[in-house]
Amino acid sequence: MSVVFFPGSFDPVHLGHLDVIEQATALFGEVVVGTMHNPSKPGGAFPLDQRQAMITESTAHLDAVRVEAHTGLVVDAARAAGADFIVKGLRTAGDFEFEMQMALTNESVTGIRTVFLPTAARFSFVSSRFIREIAHYGGDVSHLVPEPVARRLASLASPERS
Repeated sequence: MSVVFFPGSFDPVHLGHLDVIEQATALFGEVVVGTMHNPSKPGGAFPLDQRQAMITESTAHLDAVRVEAHTGLVVDAARAAGADFIVKGLRTAGDFEFEMQMALTNESVTGIRTVFLPTAARFSFVSSRFIREIAHYGGDVSHLVPEPVARRLASLASPERS
């Protein structure tokens, strides 16, 4: 079996991410979930240690998943994790266009290939950004995130719910 690296900011991890992780473990064996810092994304809802804890709790039913924090380039993180492949989840055609360009660039730099896994259709609209916004205003996102995440998001609700 292979080791695959699934990078992301995971702020927070949601059921679409979990679907990709489950698919990757079934297909490849070991999945390293790389919690990355993305400087192009503004500060999120959770610090790195909390994001890692939520992923660990949400994947506790999967023996072949480990969670690691990484900074810098994804390809360097994948190499450090001992990955054979990078795995990326796709929701829409727009995701494919962006991810394909990144995959080809990553392969040209290191030779590590990227494998795309489509998320289940029922999660194709799920986005961490929207989840954070809905939770901020006290909306219910429990159907979009694993239970450990829903519990933490409930504490983020703004008192000025509008």
